[in-house]
Amino acid sequence: MSETNVATSWRDRQILILLALAATYFVWGSTYLGIRFALEGFPPFALNAVRFIGGGTLLYAWLRSRGAPVPTPAQWRNAAVSGAILLIGGVGLVTIAEDLGVGSGVAASAIAVMPLWSGMFGQWPVRLEWLGLALGFSGVALLAQEGDFQTTATGTLLVVVAPLFWAFGSVWSVRLNLPRNSMATAAQMLTAGPMFVVLTLVFGESFDAAPSTKAWLSVAYLSLFGSVLAYSAYVFLLRTVRPTLATSYAYANPIVLGLTLGDETITGPAWIALPIILVGLAIVGYAQSARARRRGEERRAAAHSPLPRR
Repeated sequence: MSETNVATSWRDRQILILLALAATYFVWGSTYLGIRFALEGFPPFALNAVRFIGGGTLLYAWLRSRGAPVPTPAQWRNAAVSGAILLIGGVGLVTIAEDLGVGSGVAASAIAVMPLWSGMFGQWPVRLEWLGLALGFSGVALLAQEGDFQTTATGTLLVVVAPLFWAFGSVWSVRLNLPRNSMATAAQMLTAGPMFVVLTLVFGESFDAAPSTKAWLSVAYLSLFGSVLAYSAYVFLLRTVRPTLATSYAYANPIVLGLTLGDETITGPAWIALPIILVGLAIVGYAQSARARRRGEERRAAAHSPLPRR
């Protein structure tokens, strides 16, 4: 590959990474509020069953129409296991917490510890990334002083445990034989969705009344934008960049819509916390970008190095 082609490939990859980060930062941040609205008409397990079966079916059908291969039995099995950890242990617990009264802001803030948990599972951040993570976490701690961040003991426990499932599932799934690209996302949603149906039946969930238009629109938003777009972007990041950067969305999410919409307001400590969080994100992004540049330079140097003589 020529030096021009290598540079172009590196640029294209960086653009895709930036677009994926934007999706996880802004779209995923809004899903906490979307869950809150959807819960006005759906019980938590039923909500996620509709969300993931609907989103997974749409994504799978679109990928197959574009020629993506059907996952192998082993890939379906791996998708089911990783999907259960990520979508039931992660998303499912957060949904229950919000159903118990946890505000979308406190849910997004609690999830912000997730980049730290990823270090527990073999993907320890480097020194500069630690600085960014520490700043981000301190900003979230300040943000938690907001008046909306009051919740029940059970809800608090759930939003503390959920990031552990998400971090473990994120790091472990990279090592599994999963379908390529977005087909992994579709397979995980299509296998986790029926599990939520089983949980709905086991826990005897029922509808007090027919879901409102607002609730249905929220579920549609969660399926299309939260699951298909943002979750696919997250899976791409997991397989492209270090987990420290892939999970950095957790620091941005409390800023996005969880605090700026609904009944939640930005006052007091938030004006100090938000700049701190943004600085932390910038440091993590800079550390990742510097590492990517070094790898690119090493590849270009290797491509131009003379072959050793025999």
